[in-house]
Formats: sequence, C-alpha cells, structure tokens
Amino acid sequence: MRLRRRLAFHFTYQLIAFSAFMFCFLIVLLFFLIKHISDEEMRRNFPTGVLNSIVTETVTENGKVLLDDHWKQLLQDKEMWLQVVDMKGNVIHATNTAPDVPSEYSVSSLLEIKEKRRLGEYTMDWQMDLTYKDPLLYLAGRIDESSDHLREWYARYQAGGRVDPAYAAELKHDLVSLGGYLHVIDRDGQIVQAIGKESEYKASYHPLEIITMQEQPGTYSTHIAVYRDPATGSTWVYHTPQDETLEKQPIMNELIRVALWTLLCVLILSLAVAIWHGYRYSRPLLLFTGWFERMGSGAYEEVLTPKDRKRVFRKNGKLRMRFKLYKEVIHSFYRMAEKLAETERERERLDRNREEWMSGISHDLRTPLSSIQGYGYMLENAPQDWSQEELREMGTVIREKGDYMLELIDDFSLVFRLKSEIRPQELARLDLNELVRRCVLKYVNDVTLDANFSYIGGEEPLLIDGNAKWLKRLMDNLLTNAVKHNPEGVHVEVRVERRPGGAAIVVADQGVGMDEETRRNLFERYYRGTNTEESMDGSGLGMSIAKAIVEAHRGRVGLWSEVGCGTTITVLLPEVSVQGDADCTAHGKDD
Repeated sequence: MRLRRRLAFHFTYQLIAFSAFMFCFLIVLLFFLIKHISDEEMRRNFPTGVLNSIVTETVTENGKVLLDDHWKQLLQDKEMWLQVVDMKGNVIHATNTAPDVPSEYSVSSLLEIKEKRRLGEYTMDWQMDLTYKDPLLYLAGRIDESSDHLREWYARYQAGGRVDPAYAAELKHDLVSLGGYLHVIDRDGQIVQAIGKESEYKASYHPLEIITMQEQPGTYSTHIAVYRDPATGSTWVYHTPQDETLEKQPIMNELIRVALWTLLCVLILSLAVAIWHGYRYSRPLLLFTGWFERMGSGAYEEVLTPKDRKRVFRKNGKLRMRFKLYKEVIHSFYRMAEKLAETERERERLDRNREEWMSGISHDLRTPLSSIQGYGYMLENAPQDWSQEELREMGTVIREKGDYMLELIDDFSLVFRLKSEIRPQELARLDLNELVRRCVLKYVNDVTLDANFSYIGGEEPLLIDGNAKWLKRLMDNLLTNAVKHNPEGVHVEVRVERRPGGAAIVVADQGVGMDEETRRNLFERYYRGTNTEESMDGSGLGMSIAKAIVEAHRGRVGLWSEVGCGTTITVLLPEVSVQGDADCTAHGKDD
C-alpha cells in the first residue's frame, strides 16, 4: 500500500508540477508578448504610444499621481514633459516641465491645445484617463524642430498658400541642408508644389494618409510636420528622414507569429520532458524484464548481473536516486528470488526424499507380500501335507502381514487427508486434561510395555474444540514413538498446561535423544520408509501423522532433543476461551 501511495503521489505531483511549470511558462510568455506588443506600438506611435502606456500603467491614489521612475527617465531622455490636469484645470502632477509651462488651464486654453496641438513653442499630445470617477487629462509636450521649421518657412516664403517662386531656391537650400523635402497639397490631396530631394516621386495623398502618418510615425520612412492654412485650404507637409523604420503590419499577424513561437517552445519543452520521462522510467522496466528472463530460466540466485548492480546501487550499497521510487519492488524481487531459490532447493531435497520413501515403501510392501505369496504357493501346491497347527500358523502370518499392509495404506491416506483443517462439524468441546489422562492410563495398564509413565495435569477443565478420535491417535503416536525408539524401562512424563498461547501437551522422555539430522526431518513423511523387519507394530509414519493432526486443529508442534539427554515434544492447541474472545472481538469490529 505504501508503494501504491508513493507511486500515485510521485506521478501526481510530477503532473501537477509540470502543469504548474507550463502555466507559469505560458504566463511569462504572455507578459513578454504584451510587453513586446506594447513596445512595438509605442515605437510605431511615438510619442502618442508613450502617452498611452503612461496612462495605462499610472495609478492615482487620493489625488496623487504615482508615476514609475522609468517613465520619468524616458520623458527626460526624449526631452518631453508631462502634466496631469484634474476636472478643475489644476495640474496635480508635473514631470520635467519648463518654467514657461502653465500650472493651471482654462477651458479656452485646453480647447486651443486640442485644436492646434500646440502650447507656445511646444507640440502637444493629450489623452483622457476615464478610469476614475473624475476624469484626468494627460498632457505631453515636446519641442518639434520640424514643426517649428515649417511654421517659420510658411511665414517667410508663402504667397497665396503656396511657396513664392522668388524664394523657392532659398527654401530648397534649407531643405537640402536638413535632408528633407516639402509638399504643398490642395484641398483634394493633389501635390501642387514639391521642393527638395525625392519630392517628385509622389503625385497625391489619400484622404487618411497624412492622419495615419501622424498617428503611426514609426511605420513610415519619414517623419512629417503638417501646417494647414485655413484661408487658402493649402497644406504644407514637411518630410524628414526617420532614424529607424518599423515594418507596418496588422497586430493579428504579430500575435500569430508570437503564438507560433510559443507553441514551438512548448512542443520542444514537452518533447524534452517526455524523452526524460521515458529514459528515466524505462530503465527500471528493462531491469525488471531482465530479472524475469533470468528467473524464467531458473537462475534464481542471479537477481542482478554485476553490470546491473553498478547501475542500481552506489558503492556504499544504497540505491541510486533514479531507482529509489521502486525500492520496495527491488527488495521484493530479492526476497522472492531467495524464496524461489530456497523452494527449488527444498523441491530437490523432497525429490530425493520421495525417491528414498518410494524405495522404502516398495521394500515394506514387498516383504509382507513375499511372505503371503510364499505361503499361498505352499497351500496351493500341497495343502494335504500340512497339519492343522501349521495351517493355523500360516494363516496367522498371512493375517498379520495383511493387517500391516492395510495399516500402512491407511496411514498414507490419513497423511493426505489431514493436509487440510478438520471441518467444524467434526469438532466437539473436549476437556484436554481428561482426554490425555485416559490415553496415558491405557499405556500404564498395558503390561506388554516395559516403560514408566507419569501424568501431570490441572484440576480444572481445560477446554478445547477438537476431534477426540484424532487427538487420541495423536497421543498414541507420541507415546508409542517415545517407547519404541528408547531402551527398556524409559521414563515418559506427560503434562497438560495452560499457557498464554493456548493449551499445551508436553511429552518428555529421558531416552537416547536425537541428532541434528533426525530432529530436522522427524516430522517429514518422506524422510525414511519403514522396515517391517524392525517392527510390525506400525507404519513408521507416526510423527508425520501427529504433526498433520496438530495442524488440522490449528495448533503447532515443537521439538527439543539432544543426544543422550532425551526428547521433549510440545503440542500447543487453541483454548476455547481464547478462541471465543477472538470471535467476539471480530464480531464487535464487524458491528
């Protein structure tokens, strides 16, 4: 669950982080786009663009205009001044103004500025700020030498609204020295006079052309100054060269161009992130694929090749950063490989034991069958040659051998039946003290056994849910094993105790004990076969059956033994009170 949460968190926060980064990236691009468009518009429409930007960015609080310092520096660099006039005509803010600029304005003076775009020697630009309840008027003034020259020439050289031919040469000399030229146009926009260099290349002006050249001077190759004579209707247009000309194009084209560049940047960035993600997360997958291939071929011991270990682990044994996300997976692979390798070793051991067991079983069955077959031939060939006593002896041997084989087959079947738990309907409430006491008493009263038995149990009932038949078989196997494999006269002590883990049955003897190999394989049903020559009293599967009975009762069995010190076998079974409390707790949780 921890790995699932970490993977979900990892990929979620990466997606969120990438989305946030892309959002911030696009926002920054948007701001750059807006600034770029604003700068371009300001350059095209200078000085009108400067005034528009100032009005847009300037804030007025409590009658005080907050103008940024970079605008003040720009006005100073461009030799312009700025005033902000309120509704009453008072100047509430002034930047870079000369002494001859008024500090308040009347209605007529403002109308004259609007109409003539002049204030004394200054060429004026104006714009209203309607953001607030009371509108504000922004006035920007500058010295326009071209406009001053044009006014001076008109005063000196005009005659009837046109250039006096007597002064045409003198005016041409002035225009050439300044690098400009002059057009005089009539009411219809036709050029009636052209003086100066490049002045002959144009024949007329469109109705909006002069206004456009005034509003967007940065998009034309020349700067114009215009003077109109109301009396004659003639207009003098003075052209001076621009230091820098911008290509005139629609704003939508500019937006499309910037949008295409933005999309290209986003695409490149996304591809870079995708390649990085693919490289980062494909390497662990390729690593896992190599593991699966090696495990498929049975190489459980080689989880990682030496080359892979260098990629995954640092020299100090810790995981590298790119693999830390999958640390549980890597550790689980190691544990799984260890378990698979152990399982493979266990399988090989079981195969060897099974072969030994099958060999022993074949021997065990062959011996009694040989006896039965031999007596059968004898009876078949000459039954009249045998006395009644001999026939009775043959029948007894045949019956005992048959009983032994039936017992052997029943024990094999029982081992496999007890692989699963006993069904609930086969269980009953039993007093373990009484059941074990009766089992021990049976052996105490058996005069054929040369052994000493003692029983230690509690006075109060020790209740369990069990199958009396199988538990008696368990006690028979434990007690028989203690007597069978120890010298005559061995002392066997049986105890029944209440322990924190449940009800315990302890069978301890002071016999010969067991070595390590015997202890390790005591409960394995494939450890060794039986030998009928040693004893006809059992199948040799007693301890594996005992363990199966204990596990079917959801218990566990423990073993302690040392050579020369005896053996102690402990069986721990669930007590009724403990199981009942667990069931009540489970029901309480469900409710």
